[in-house]
Amino acid sequence: MLDFSWSHILIVLIVALVVVGPKDLPRLMRILGQWTGKARAMANEFRKSFDDMARQAEVEELRAEINALRDQKLGANSIMPPAEPPQPIEPGAEPPP
Repeated sequence: MLDFSWSHILIVLIVALVVVGPKDLPRLMRILGQWTGKARAMANEFRKSFDDMARQAEVEELRAEINALRDQKLGANSIMPPAEPPQPIEPGAEPPP
């Protein structure tokens, strides 16, 4: 991230005050705050979607592992009935028990 000390922030504010002027400075700060908020919201949404994709890949990997173990057990013991295919899980939904 950017590493700003208080002295750097003060210098930037003084330069902005001189360049923009005291009358338009509050409007400029408000616009900057809105842009920062939008950027943070987009970054959070990206992180959330990336976490969802990683979680979905992990679930699919676990399903494949469980199916492989189930197939091994079916080969050794034919009394167990065949398993029904797994149902897809919607993102954000809780898995069935």
